[in-house]
Amino acid sequence: MELFGVIITGIGVMFLFLGNLGILRLPDVYNRIQAGTKCTTLGAVLTIMGVGIMQPAWLWKCLLIALFVLVTNPISSHAIARGSHKSGVPLCDRSVVDKSEEFEEYKEEK
Repeated sequence: MELFGVIITGIGVMFLFLGNLGILRLPDVYNRIQAGTKCTTLGAVLTIMGVGIMQPAWLWKCLLIALFVLVTNPISSHAIARGSHKSGVPLCDRSVVDKSEEFEEYKEEK
């Protein structure tokens, strides 16, 4: 069982590394937020669950922590992205679609 926990933790660490690499390489804040959120959420959950598998006494605590990460990480990244957009942080030159303007106009009509 410990080998399975080490494998799960190793996969989680790989996702965390790839998320950090995406944060370094992507062109603007919105793409970086996506890389940071998707990869680090999965990486953190896998790493935490790997620790829970290796230490069965911690399994329930690790499940609660993983659930907390799954709920709060996407919400916080959404808040950061929305705040960045409202404060005028520009998109990358290569970005082709910005649907948030249409959404704001739709909200004002209602």
